[in-house]
Order: sequence, then structure tokens, then C-alpha cells
Amino acid sequence: MSRFFSIDSPFMQGLTKLADLILLNFITAICCLPVITIGASLTAMHYVALKIVRDEESYIIKTFFRSFKENFKQATLLWLIHLLLIALLVYDFIVVYYSVNSLPFWAGPALLSVTGVLYLLSLHIFPLQAKFVNTIGKTIRNSVMIGIMTFPKTILMGIIWVIPAAIVVFFPQATPVVILLGFSGPAWLCALLYNKTFKRFEPETVVTPDEEWHVEEKDSEL
Repeated sequence: MSRFFSIDSPFMQGLTKLADLILLNFITAICCLPVITIGASLTAMHYVALKIVRDEESYIIKTFFRSFKENFKQATLLWLIHLLLIALLVYDFIVVYYSVNSLPFWAGPALLSVTGVLYLLSLHIFPLQAKFVNTIGKTIRNSVMIGIMTFPKTILMGIIWVIPAAIVVFFPQATPVVILLGFSGPAWLCALLYNKTFKRFEPETVVTPDEEWHVEEKDSEL
């Protein structure tokens, strides 16, 4: 029994990770409240989540805010691009809804399909921003490339991020779980999926900017 509660036991390590994820979820939720900071908050969350997956020792709060500060400018620009695309898609859906009788029957399904594809291909943007130094354009391009290269995992990631909302809608009694792990839980599960892919592009030396993958590691000192 003493071994079961030993700090090195799988049970205690699991509890430690759960506590870390709950703390990470709380920090992320608080930092997302100003809205404009959502990009930096998601980036920092992914940075910490990947460290948890890799069992790399780090202080959750200190590591989160280090990444938040380091990525604030570029992550915010990426978030503003997301907002612009969301606004355009919402506008298009409104147009389709109120013009359903004057548009081709395929307009609605086509717009829904485009939205789904954009959603899937954008899932790696903030994880890439968290892990690698790159331009905004190359971060978006690399997100699309990884999304296509690992498409089955990308689809699974897309489903994972929908689960918290589905729980709130269809199983409201489980809402407390979403409150505790609604952000960090999916981020951790997704990090499990893209971890090996990211390792393929983590060279010991920094590649040159003109190469297809420009992936200078942000956390060379762990």
C-alpha cells in the first residue's frame, strides 16, 4: 500500500498530472477572458501541455507566463486572423440562411465543408507557435501541411476539441468536468497525438530560413 502512494507510483504520477492540467485549465481560462489575449493563452497552454506529455519538469504557472510573454505579439496576430476568418464565415452563413431560396442547393453544404476543412487545418497553428520560431505565414503553412500529413490524427484532434461543448449540451450534469479540464484536457490529448510528429522537426541544429521547414526550437534550454 505504501508503494501505491509513493510519489513515483503510476497512481501518484497520474494524480500529479491531473492536478497540473486543472491548474493549467484555470490559468488558460482566466487569461482568455480579455478575448484579445486568447491567442497567447492558447499558445502558452499548448506549450505547457506538451511538456506534461513529455514528462519534462516545469513549473506550470512560471512556464505558462514565460510562453505567454514570449509569444504574445505573434500569437495575437494569429488570433486576429482567426477572428477575421470566423467573422467572414459567420457572415457567409447568415447570407446563405436568408438567401436560401435564391442560392443553389449546394451552397449551404459547400460552405459547411469549407468551414470544416479550415477548422481541421488550423488545429496545429497554436501548438506550432508554442514550440517553434517561425513567421506567421510559415506557421500557417506548416499547420496546413501537418494537418494533411497526419490527417487521421487531425480529424481525431478536431473531434477532441468538440467534446467539451458536446458534454455541456448533451450531458449538462458533467459540466463540472468541463470547468476543470475543458481547455487543458483536449490540449493534453492533442499533444499526445502530435508529439511524435513535432519530434520529427526538432533538429539539434537550427535549419536555414530558406528551407521548407524553418523550425528553430524555442525551448532549447529545458
